[in-house]
Amino acid sequence: MATLSEKPGQRFTVPDWHTSSHLISADAERQRSASHRVRQEARALRNETNNQTKWDEHDNQTRLAERISSVNRWKETLDKCLADIDTEIDALAKVKEAAERALQAKNLPLDVSIECLTLRESRRAIDVVRDPVEEELHKEVKVIEKAKRELQQRVNEAFEELCLLEEARQQLSCDHQRKMEALEIDRVCLSLNVNSPNISFKVNPTRVPDRTTALGEWEQNSQSTKDQAEAEMKASTALREATVLTIGQTNNNLEAQRVATEFALRKRIQELERAYDELKWQEQNTLEEIAEMEEDIRRLEEDLRRKTKDLKVAHTRLETRTYRPGMERCRDQVQYGLTDEVHQLEGTIRALKLKLAESQDALAALYRQLHRIQTDIGYKANSLMLDNKCMDSRRKLVVPAEKFVSEVDTFNRTTNRPLSPLKNGQLELA
Repeated sequence: MATLSEKPGQRFTVPDWHTSSHLISADAERQRSASHRVRQEARALRNETNNQTKWDEHDNQTRLAERISSVNRWKETLDKCLADIDTEIDALAKVKEAAERALQAKNLPLDVSIECLTLRESRRAIDVVRDPVEEELHKEVKVIEKAKRELQQRVNEAFEELCLLEEARQQLSCDHQRKMEALEIDRVCLSLNVNSPNISFKVNPTRVPDRTTALGEWEQNSQSTKDQAEAEMKASTALREATVLTIGQTNNNLEAQRVATEFALRKRIQELERAYDELKWQEQNTLEEIAEMEEDIRRLEEDLRRKTKDLKVAHTRLETRTYRPGMERCRDQVQYGLTDEVHQLEGTIRALKLKLAESQDALAALYRQLHRIQTDIGYKANSLMLDNKCMDSRRKLVVPAEKFVSEVDTFNRTTNRPLSPLKNGQLELA
């Protein structure tokens, strides 16, 4: 009969089999419990992260909307400021043009006054009389030139203020343009969602870009730009009012100054004579001071030469005493005295040299001042000659200045042309 063969290998007992079944069941229970715990934690994490993500996205959507609203408010403020500054630029430009027209209009009365003065230079003999018309014409020239200077100053100020307004407008425009670009970018960011086609991972997106500013700095920059523009508009408004007032005042003064002037040519000559005498007195005193200074410099140089010789003597004595033999070469009272004498003489020489240089500088300054005095004496002598000549030529009233207005076309006018030396001299006498 065939026999049942036994398979090789370990044989387990029934209790081992039951134990293994229990272990497998226990491990399954433990794994299911662990899996359940993980599943619950995962669900909680999913819920938590989903809620956190939604809230974060909602908060950032709200922040973006608020930021867009804030930037948009500033943009509207800058829009209004730009409109205001454009209006102010136009207004100031018109006032500047009015001032320029008023300045140009002053050339006609100035040319008429100069023509009258030129015509009156041709008078001879008994007609060479100094009359109120002559004084009126000179005063009128001064009034017109003052009015032209004031108007030119206003024109220059208006030009400078226009440049400042344009600069402020440029800053406003740049800030406005930047805010427009920022609004566009933030609106694009607000419109993005998970289904947007142009979203992707970026390299180091949380970095802080260069030249990033704080929110306070952003506010301060916009406020500063607005304040600067408003300050320039305020200054421009004040300048416009002052310019309009100047135009009115110069026109009124030009009409009011067509009367006889209170300044007399003889008073001017007396002033020039007094100035001439004063300068001659100053010249004489300066010459005397120069002579005394030159003498003092000569004495200083003599003293300096004597002190130099005395120093040589002291040096020679000290050097000679160094050859005393043996123990005789001691530091005695003579040695100390000679040493003190050398130091004293060296200090004296330094002081004399310093004072000599100071005296020479003072002498040079005196010579320069003398040259200035003598030059001014020449100027005053020339002015006296011109004024005395004018005194001989101004003797009669010809025609009131107002009647020359109708004859302006016969005069060859050139704007701001230079006067001849004689005409300049006469104008200065008024």
